Amino acid sequence: MNGPAAGGRALEDVGLTVVLGHGASGNASSMAPWVEGLVRRGIAARAIDLPRRRAEDAVPVFAAALEGGRALPGGHSFGGRVASLAAARRIGEGMTVPGLVLLSYPLHRPGDPDSWAGRSAHWPALRCPVLLLSGEADPFARVALLREAVRLLPSAELVTYPRVGHGLLPVLDAALDRIAAFVASVEGRWS
Repeated sequence: MNGPAAGGRALEDVGLTVVLGHGASGNASSMAPWVEGLVRRGIAARAIDLPRRRAEDAVPVFAAALEGGRALPGGHSFGGRVASLAAARRIGEGMTVPGLVLLSYPLHRPGDPDSWAGRSAHWPALRCPVLLLSGEADPFARVALLREAVRLLPSAELVTYPRVGHGLLPVLDAALDRIAAFVASVEGRWS
């Protein structure tokens, strides 16, 4: 989903570009509300298609999407997990990642909260600002466990939404405003 950003400028001309990965049952088009909302807020954004396999298998695709530009990775659920793994890999290779946006991060499988440590084992390597947005009723991330796991991140902000599950569309505008503020703060340090 590429196209002009706010003011008719090409995405490449607008500072950081938020690159979003989709959830396991989605595709790049399913991220349209997020991309369009960020563009309306003056933030360059695009979504990418990820292979429907294990998150680790999709990392090379996400990593390739981050090459050659000023990209800030992020994604919803599976896409966020892939983005975080790609960011950790880039940081481990000595590259800079300006920040990371995680929407409804799948901290654990529904009904298996004990599996959270494996899905956050790479978080200490994420030496960049991280914004996590999550519903407090998300079956993929019990909020108490998410608050505990966030302590693994060197620099993180966790925003939770009461009575919201795994999809954040019910709070889309509020979530987009948070992302826009986060990107502005990261971009100020990045420039």
